[in-house]
Amino acid sequence: MPSWFDLAADKKQRQQKAIPRDWLVKTPPETTLDVTDFPETCGIMTTQEIEITNTDVSVLLRKLANAEWSAVAVTTAFYKRAIIAQQLVNCLTEIFVERALGRATELDEALKTTGKVVGPLHGLPISLKDQLCMKGLETTMGYVSWIGNYAEKNAVLVDILEECGAVPFVRTNVPQTLMWPETFNGIFGRTTNPYNRSLTSGGSSGGEGALVALKGSPLGVGSDIGGSVRIPSAMCGVYGLRPSYGRVPYGGALNSLEGQDSVLSVFGPITNSISGLKAFTEAVIKAKPWLKDPLAVRKKWDEDEYQLKDRDNGQKLCFAIMWDDGVCVPHPPVTRALQEVGAALKKANHNVVNWKPIEHRQLGDITRDIWNAGSAEDFMVTASATGEPILCTMLPDSGDAITAPFRPRKGGITAYQLWQVQKTKRDLRTRYLEHWNQTVQNTGTGRPVDAIICPAAPYAAPPHGRNQYTNYTTVWNTLDYPASIFPVTTVDPALDVKKSRESFVDDFDQGIHEMYHPEVFKNAPICLQLVGRTLEEEAVIAMTEIVDAALKAAKA
Repeated sequence: MPSWFDLAADKKQRQQKAIPRDWLVKTPPETTLDVTDFPETCGIMTTQEIEITNTDVSVLLRKLANAEWSAVAVTTAFYKRAIIAQQLVNCLTEIFVERALGRATELDEALKTTGKVVGPLHGLPISLKDQLCMKGLETTMGYVSWIGNYAEKNAVLVDILEECGAVPFVRTNVPQTLMWPETFNGIFGRTTNPYNRSLTSGGSSGGEGALVALKGSPLGVGSDIGGSVRIPSAMCGVYGLRPSYGRVPYGGALNSLEGQDSVLSVFGPITNSISGLKAFTEAVIKAKPWLKDPLAVRKKWDEDEYQLKDRDNGQKLCFAIMWDDGVCVPHPPVTRALQEVGAALKKANHNVVNWKPIEHRQLGDITRDIWNAGSAEDFMVTASATGEPILCTMLPDSGDAITAPFRPRKGGITAYQLWQVQKTKRDLRTRYLEHWNQTVQNTGTGRPVDAIICPAAPYAAPPHGRNQYTNYTTVWNTLDYPASIFPVTTVDPALDVKKSRESFVDDFDQGIHEMYHPEVFKNAPICLQLVGRTLEEEAVIAMTEIVDAALKAAKA
């Protein structure tokens, strides 16, 4: 049997051969950190292709539906830009141009013949994280040991997206095991951040985040067990949504920690258009996924909830800002973003109060206890087929590897000990529910807080290997609260100067503080998180639209 290294090299070579030769470009030198302008200046995209790839998802869908733009033209434009993105930041895994264009051709013929769209996502190219199986394609999920495993059928979500008229057109890079907030594996290598290639794209949906940021996809699907949709969305400056457990079907997809049913992974959209959040979520839910996946929640799309009918129709909302989580204090640009959002919401006539976090350290700890119960064995068993090493760091030079708290410890815990941890999780969810309900006394609306606004991380995208803290996203997975990501600003060394602090929560908090050097993070996007309550996806999407509109109005 070939060595794991030879298997990986062969797979990478096959990927390279799938790229059309006339889409290859002369890439800028590694010293060019910001490559966001490159796709439109490299000379291989037409004026119309540039226009298509800069178009909002809602407008794309309208133009596709009225045949102003063909599905073939739109798919070609995004495919070309995706291939450029791949050469810049290494964001793709599976490339299947002819298959995608064949699908787009079928959709154009259907519209021409019937005069009707195939579904609500007719002709929209959608990128997929390298977990979502497509019949006839390999899904490696960053494991050399899964090279050569060709899917016999689509994942349920892929079938639903195709029924809705979408064009799955690329699959995107992930870290080995998925359980990293950065993106690197032994097959495809590292995905970098298009705004600053010395910084991470986040993870584990880092390929999606980087691709969407470069407008190589209008909308992609990531997964999220501890922040893996939200972290790359935030670090790459795009929109994202982590739905509640079971709202979007997971059946037929590959995953890590399968059988761990306490803190579940979920699929959600990553998009550079805020309209993409609703377009994806509404289309998938209206397809009745519970008829295809026994774990999908039977909750129909609730238009009244989206219209915020029971919240003054969205006219007067109360948002609570969580300035820090009680474990570590965010860097100056993150705090500035929170201040900007608070001011914009007040200007838009909404109420803004402070959110007091409770038990966030314990919520993070018990989540890791649940994962660590069997994660080391899970990774070992999967990798044993080829003997590939399990990655223990994301640092380019592993000489000074840091121990990340989310990585597995040897040994795990007994089944009885796991039950006790899960009991604690249940009790903490109850306590957090009560805590939220009690905010009715402070909001001025007669309702509890409508949504929490908080950081997605204590920092902007850090240098590779330095993304070591995920609690700002992970606690909401444990509580099963839906959460979105929306862009606010970028790191500006002139505005975001480093400030001295007289005291720290502990050594970890001090270490996070000392990470910050404005020039290192220069130009990195700053996004924030909007958190709602369990199964409130419609309201979370609507409130994210309201916050986004308030921000844009304040900056106008």
